[in-house]
Amino acid sequence: MSAHLSPAKIHSGLKHPVVDADGHWLEYAPVFSEQMRKAHGNKAADGFLAALQTTTTTLKMTPRERELQRVSMPGFWNRQAENTLDRATAMMPKLLYERLDEIGTDFAIVYPTLGLRLPRIKDNDTRRAVIRAYNIVTADYFRGLEDRLTVAAIIPMHTPEEACEELEFVVKQLGLKVGMFGSNIARAVAEPKAGPGTESVWYDTFGIDSPYNYDAVWKTCSDLKMAPTFHSSGNNFGLRNSPSNFVYNHIGHFAAAGHATAKGIFLGGVTRRFPELNFAFLEGGVGWAAQLFGDLIEHWERKGAPALVRMNPDRLDRKLLANLVEKHGYTAIADALKSRDGWPDNPETMRLTGGRTELDDYAACKITRKEDWVDLYAKPYYFGCEADDRMNSVAFGKGNPFNAKLNAIYSSDIGHFDVIDYRDPLPEAYELVEDGHITEDNFRDFVFANAVRLWGKQNADFFKGTVVEKEAAAVITAQAEVPLAKVA
Repeated sequence: MSAHLSPAKIHSGLKHPVVDADGHWLEYAPVFSEQMRKAHGNKAADGFLAALQTTTTTLKMTPRERELQRVSMPGFWNRQAENTLDRATAMMPKLLYERLDEIGTDFAIVYPTLGLRLPRIKDNDTRRAVIRAYNIVTADYFRGLEDRLTVAAIIPMHTPEEACEELEFVVKQLGLKVGMFGSNIARAVAEPKAGPGTESVWYDTFGIDSPYNYDAVWKTCSDLKMAPTFHSSGNNFGLRNSPSNFVYNHIGHFAAAGHATAKGIFLGGVTRRFPELNFAFLEGGVGWAAQLFGDLIEHWERKGAPALVRMNPDRLDRKLLANLVEKHGYTAIADALKSRDGWPDNPETMRLTGGRTELDDYAACKITRKEDWVDLYAKPYYFGCEADDRMNSVAFGKGNPFNAKLNAIYSSDIGHFDVIDYRDPLPEAYELVEDGHITEDNFRDFVFANAVRLWGKQNADFFKGTVVEKEAAAVITAQAEVPLAKVA
């Protein structure tokens, strides 16, 4: 445990509840798969077990075999063993429910462990059967615990149709109110290039360049009052594909996945078209989010519509350029300019735009004022942060553009290998207060209010019937009264 205060001691000194926005449970596959079989048939159960087998198959390979096939080294020994109580707690939601006071949590949103990989099952029929069965069985495991626990359904996103159908099912038939949406969907390249180093797949981030229009999904989320939350891996491909070192592959992979999806949704104008929706990107922290916020603004200043006007080749003063070159004695350049009628670039190619008709990469965002950056990024985006991440403090710092606070949400990650003891996360999170990096008010936002705003904006009744109902209602009411952003 942390050398600092105990969870109970910290909790007793708070004037607000603690909401864990991203805990995990551990599905016991031998039993869970058979329950899936009974719920939805053999395809669901067998597809689930096949998806899990990929890790075992990889671990049976030799280092040389993984190197030759360029297969990523997966995690091994990633379940609690010595701490048997926590291992049991991860497997049994009822035991987790009993221990919530011990770990300093009033209410928790619980995400999958084995289920994290299911949105990437390639076969369409298998994927849909597996996820449907998974959601049915998972809902049953958490039934009766709703006053302190709510579990996330899996929402597949290979097509808008399958996403909408599963959303309708889990909300209307199962009564679930949190969705773990698949993201960065691998799609086959239609005409792959030949030669070494070329990719045969690309990754769809929904907002731009997708073969599908996902607005139907966002509209369904709005209608069903469910905030899209993404908890997808960025592992095993791209620059995280070491055949020998799991840590190399693991560090930063959730951040990379969140970065891609957040960027695509923003540039695709989704937060402009659906201002009522919040979006969350889990377990990657908030450091990448702060950098992306600044990067988007800085690129707009240089490649947005106002900047593009200044870069139009036709705005070049060819006469002035020629005079300056001659004045400083660069005869060869002066001669070349004369042969091109004063153009420094090839006149036949200088106006190429790649066939684009809309040249502004930010056109879908419709940015006209400084406040748009806060309303389209800082307000609707939420970022899951593990308790021991020192970068959590940047969410509340003055270094962000317009001094905007980013919506960091406390994500314990209990149930996974990187939480040594279930009692550690709350004290580790509170160390930022003890060490003077954030204030008590910041901590309240981090471990309570931001999570309430994330889900409460979509669904004012999200916390109804829970142990935090009264306190959450006050936050939701206050959020509804907040005016549009005012940026200095």
